Amino acid sequence: MSTITVRIDPEIKRRMKKYSYINWSEVVRKAILEKLKEEEKKNIAEALLINEKLRRRAPEGWDSTEVIRSWRRKR
Repeated sequence: MSTITVRIDPEIKRRMKKYSYINWSEVVRKAILEKLKEEEKKNIAEALLINEKLRRRAPEGWDSTEVIRSWRRKR
């Protein structure tokens, strides 16, 4: 497991000492994971929006089966 260092105000540290039974490392790990999940959801939503913008409708009357058949005949 990797180690990171976080700087906090002395006042926050004093308040944290009141609750010494709390595993503050675990609290920070969970907060980081939640933030990562939130950012990943944003990325997925953004990718979906980009995909929708790039997507084009087929021209009116276009028949995909005819295109497939013509390519198969060319083989």
